[in-house]
Amino acid sequence: MKKRGELEMLEGCIWDKIVLFALPLACTGIIQQLFNAADVAVVGKLAGSAAQAAVGSNGPVIGLVVNLFVGLSLGTNVIISQLLGSGDHDGVRRTVHTSILVSILGGIILAILGQFVSGPIVRLLDVPADVEEMAELYLRIYMMGMPVILLYNFESAIFRSQGDTRTPLIVLTVSGVVNIALNLLFVIKLHRTVDGVAYATVISNILSSGILLVLLCRSKTELRVDLKKLSIHLPTLRRVLRVGIPAGIQGMVFSLANICVQSAVNSLGTVVMAASSAAGYLETFTYSILNSFGQACTTFVGQNYGAGNMDRCRRALRVTFLTGYGTLITVGGIVLIFASRLLWVFNNDPQVIASGLIRVRYMFLGHIFSLMVEVLSGYLRGFGMSLAPALVALICICGIRFFWVYAVFPSHHTFGALMLVYPVSLSVTAAIIACTVIVMSRKPVPPAVGDNSPSK
Repeated sequence: MKKRGELEMLEGCIWDKIVLFALPLACTGIIQQLFNAADVAVVGKLAGSAAQAAVGSNGPVIGLVVNLFVGLSLGTNVIISQLLGSGDHDGVRRTVHTSILVSILGGIILAILGQFVSGPIVRLLDVPADVEEMAELYLRIYMMGMPVILLYNFESAIFRSQGDTRTPLIVLTVSGVVNIALNLLFVIKLHRTVDGVAYATVISNILSSGILLVLLCRSKTELRVDLKKLSIHLPTLRRVLRVGIPAGIQGMVFSLANICVQSAVNSLGTVVMAASSAAGYLETFTYSILNSFGQACTTFVGQNYGAGNMDRCRRALRVTFLTGYGTLITVGGIVLIFASRLLWVFNNDPQVIASGLIRVRYMFLGHIFSLMVEVLSGYLRGFGMSLAPALVALICICGIRFFWVYAVFPSHHTFGALMLVYPVSLSVTAAIIACTVIVMSRKPVPPAVGDNSPSK
């Protein structure tokens, strides 16, 4: 019997469950992005455009690092979902403990590495001299929090695998409020700038990951964490990595391409940098919706694949598309209507707002294709097929955006011409990944993990 917050994915109507899974997850993603957006808004209002540009210029770099481990956490989500569907409870426990330890160790390694590479990375981004020192300081402090940031993502993946997206949302809401309060404390009362908001973000992430860890330690299900039993089970780790590494690479591909675009944005000056930063956070909010429906498809397909119900897997794909586009049109329309006011929250400079509107409009056009990429990638990952969508993203996203920045943008050196790269690259990627799904759907699906997996 399912407990409160969990969803029965193997039986009953799919429509309401997709929405009940995706919307809390979308809200979680939005609140998570609000951590860094609150930094941008506070420094933009109280410390000036230079500090805002310094924080915002780190967005693609932070996204690249985090997306790698978010992808690995998707591996945890998929494997646990399949094991739950097949009834392999011992396998679930091994995967939970392996994932928790991997996230902590990986975060520690990244935190140490970040102290050595933050300076070179900022200089590689061609950040203007007047914001370079602040940008490096923010990145160094943010990287110190990688162990708890990655731990939170893996913990959330464990909750999602059983259909519970509400618990991570509630926990992150609490820590989000704390983050904003600390931002104001550090900047207004303690007169700090980028360092203050960076420390506030790290402290808030400590709180959110700590609460989820306590809940997992107190769980009465097979998802319970026993700190004394934390260990890395190599066969389980290989299964997680088989799905997670390609998913992480796909996320990193987007971030690498965005770093390339960010470098081009930096060449247009501080005003455009601040505008792109503010509009970029609106984009991450709406992207959280697209991503949530992709993860909903992954989890539903994973559990039903583990249970041997292929017809329900295909129905989950159709329902996810319909509900996803309905939500995107509704939310995207609201963002377009109130775009000027939303940008004002980050910066009240009329020039910044005018330039930000350019990115917002191209953003929505790109999201139409991005939803298709997310859902189809999620569908394939539910079966454990993570390499194909990663390769498509690598070739199309990176290839087109690098070509655009270095071949098209120099001769059309405007912000609008640069932003056109998003809908162009995403439309091509969506078309190719759709063809990939059609081709792979005609091939036999390999058996799911777990001792009780059905034979195909």
